[in-house]
Amino acid sequence: MTGKGFESDVKVRTKEYRIGCVGAGMIMAECHLAAYKEVGFPVVAIASRTKANAQKVADRWGIPTVHDTPEQLIEDANVEIIDLAFPPDQQPALIRHALKQNHIKGILAQKPLALSVEEAVKLRDEAAKAGKILSVNQNMRYDQSMRVLKQIIDSGALGDIVFAQIDMHAIPHWQTFLQGYDRLTLANMSVHHLDVLRFLFGDPDEITTLTRKDPRTTFDHSDGITVSTLRFPTGVLAVSLEDVWSGPRQDGYKDDQHINWRVDGTKGVAKGTIGWPTGAASTLTYASAETTGGEWVTPSWETMWFPHAFIGVMEQLQHAVKTGTPPALTVADNVKTMALVEAGYRSMASGRTVKLSEISTNATN
Repeated sequence: MTGKGFESDVKVRTKEYRIGCVGAGMIMAECHLAAYKEVGFPVVAIASRTKANAQKVADRWGIPTVHDTPEQLIEDANVEIIDLAFPPDQQPALIRHALKQNHIKGILAQKPLALSVEEAVKLRDEAAKAGKILSVNQNMRYDQSMRVLKQIIDSGALGDIVFAQIDMHAIPHWQTFLQGYDRLTLANMSVHHLDVLRFLFGDPDEITTLTRKDPRTTFDHSDGITVSTLRFPTGVLAVSLEDVWSGPRQDGYKDDQHINWRVDGTKGVAKGTIGWPTGAASTLTYASAETTGGEWVTPSWETMWFPHAFIGVMEQLQHAVKTGTPPALTVADNVKTMALVEAGYRSMASGRTVKLSEISTNATN
């Protein structure tokens, strides 16, 4: 990487805890396990809804043990960390099963953590009561451009932030289980962007979200293309746009899928791209009236969001287990992201701006 001392990827501090993977779909097979293999995280077991699928992934990545069911894997005393990649309607039960096992030291869950904020709050509180670390895989925080952008913002090079935007025109991979839910884009794609805006700027006061159906998505859904405007206590105004249609996809049509982002400050501007739609590395360039003399500076790196960000996600959990300190991605913080998503859906349904104070994240009885 070139640039002025920025850290685009994490340093791996801890990697000795034995991981058991639950799920054998695309995100596990192509992202989690590719990342873990690259840095040598020990994966000792895998299970999924069908043993045959789990066996295929185990053979591909050299995982020694394949369990018949996710519950059997969670009960395996050789497993210290549970890595979940399961649908949000089934994930809470597996988390609760893991919280009961003495040998389990940490759990990495997928987003959305559950189907409702209320259920997420219960899981947050149950994990705290059990004394187990529950972390949620908000992997966009480990995209290289987002990490370097955060470092630039925190250094003061951009001054006070005025405006930010994430502008997506790309077609996600919708998992088949999503066909059973009516919530689509905001809960499963926008959640990356809404969470990373929280990572960069803190908690917003309010959100306004508009939506229309996506012509390509054939199953029922309440939200296809989404546009959210967020206002933060600092005055920052941010727009998150998810155009999951992005034009035709057919033979002979040269599509232009992309995700661009931009942050304007009183002393400078940073802008860049998120590379996953084209399988490229994300990019960043910035200019500061104070630190770069107004010239554009472009740090670079070879790594990508998929799969390399997943190194950071699992590393922060392993390090938290070893040191007894909170993980970088806490379940309590993720509940706030879920509340933001919930506020977005309430905004769509009611046709108004929704204050985050309207969404309760207090403990439930």
